Amino acid sequence: MRTTRTVSAVAAVATLVAGSVLTTTPAQAKAGTTPLTEVLAADGNRYDRSWDDFDVAEKAVRAVIKADPNSPVAVLADGDTALTAFVPTDRAFRKLVTSIAGERPATEKATFAAVASLGLDTVEDVLLYHVVPGATVKYAAAKKSDGARLETALGKHIGINVAGGEVRIVDADRNARNARVIAAAKNINLGNKQIAHGIDRVLRPMDL
Repeated sequence: MRTTRTVSAVAAVATLVAGSVLTTTPAQAKAGTTPLTEVLAADGNRYDRSWDDFDVAEKAVRAVIKADPNSPVAVLADGDTALTAFVPTDRAFRKLVTSIAGERPATEKATFAAVASLGLDTVEDVLLYHVVPGATVKYAAAKKSDGARLETALGKHIGINVAGGEVRIVDADRNARNARVIAAAKNINLGNKQIAHGIDRVLRPMDL
């Protein structure tokens, strides 16, 4: 796998662009250090029949780390490093596979296999595009931040769009619908240095 990025680069402070009103909470000594990899696997390190949890994302992270322990994706297993992640549900990954392959996988296992077939370099890029390093962004702050742009661990930006009481994440793909933050899956791992929000679509770092 590529080694052009470093974990230290991923841990850099998030960049807020274009007059954003977004406020972030810097990591504090009292914040917990439970990493997101543990939280995403809270229901067990296995596939199941719930499409609304994060088994595919968790397995994708672990697959990248197994292939390259020095991958910057490993930051998601380092609870001492502050970050915010927008994590697609299993259903979101199935939507991605369906849009690319034209067929909807029947199981989470098949969904992960299809994602992995894109190549671990691609999977690594996609995962990093969902990570905002350096600080926590709580859901309440995001709801007050229409128009904010955030620099991701991939080095590309995502935007925040707030409309109708919903928070949507604007990615680089103009041909697909923007991901919605799932209110019932907000502030995952709250109180720790790593926080996440579940989203209903996979963010794309380029037009597809």
